[in-house]
Amino acid sequence: MDPRRADGLVAAVYAQCERDFGVLAPPLALHSAAVAPLAAGWLLLRETLLAGRSADRVVKEAVAAAVSRVNECPYCVEVHQAKFDVLRLPAGEGVVMGIVRWVQAVGGPGGFLLPVPAGVGPARAAELFGVAVTFHYLSRMVSVFLGDSPLPGQVPGRLRGVVMRVVARGMVPAVRGRLEPGASLDLLPPAGLPPELAWAEASPAVSGCLARATAAVDRAARWVPLRVRQELRGRLRGWEGRPVGPGRAWLDEATRGFSAAEAPIARLVLLTAFAPYQVVEGDVWSFRERYPSDRELIEATSWAALTTAVHIGAGFPRLHRTAPDR
Repeated sequence: MDPRRADGLVAAVYAQCERDFGVLAPPLALHSAAVAPLAAGWLLLRETLLAGRSADRVVKEAVAAAVSRVNECPYCVEVHQAKFDVLRLPAGEGVVMGIVRWVQAVGGPGGFLLPVPAGVGPARAAELFGVAVTFHYLSRMVSVFLGDSPLPGQVPGRLRGVVMRVVARGMVPAVRGRLEPGASLDLLPPAGLPPELAWAEASPAVSGCLARATAAVDRAARWVPLRVRQELRGRLRGWEGRPVGPGRAWLDEATRGFSAAEAPIARLVLLTAFAPYQVVEGDVWSFRERYPSDRELIEATSWAALTTAVHIGAGFPRLHRTAPDR
């Protein structure tokens, strides 16, 4: 949607994004046809990555880039690696990468695989885990709807890193200083935090954005057929986070029992959840034959992406206050 024509909640999200992020980012703007997912995406991005008092932005950017790599989203990797590169490390890079490895490890099927790094208490962990959930969500949406890079293809390879760092330096809030946590929450109504994300309670802003975003996206996608919803949730229960494929035989098997009317939405939902990089134009057009609006397309994929991100987030532990956050 053209920002000049936006009104209501869409205009409010756009204004906050430009003020607090420095740019109306395409990964957020792609949601604009569906107002609830748009607001949810902004709450997640702002309250986990941009705001906060306990975790340094540079560490969050490292987590964002690492999660994007896991999800094979080169667009998000390029953006957040560039932002990491232009920020000043609060400690040695080895310390930061140790925290990133810890966040990745504790989210796996084996549970708590590494000891808590020094200085990471419940509130800091909540912010870092929140970033991980956000980018398990956003990288899926970006893989489905955007290209492999935010830069035009004609930018020479040797210059891409330089250009991206210039772009990253321009991605700054309009007001200097740390952003106030929680300032975006009023865009969506209050909701209960999913119990599997109890670790977020250590940060009111993170728990608030996760609760409101998941509720809003779920409400918006209530029209998704019950059988499709059940299929995704059932497959997530048996999924250990490993990549599917390399081909799409898994998808053919998963959707074999669906009717001709439900198979296209089932295929797109499962692709978004488990292999968004496998989505091709034909998958979208097949979906549109039954669900022609952009709103339905965003609501269905947003629900699949966030349901998957929350499932992954359920693997993060709720820390006890054994170390001070700093």
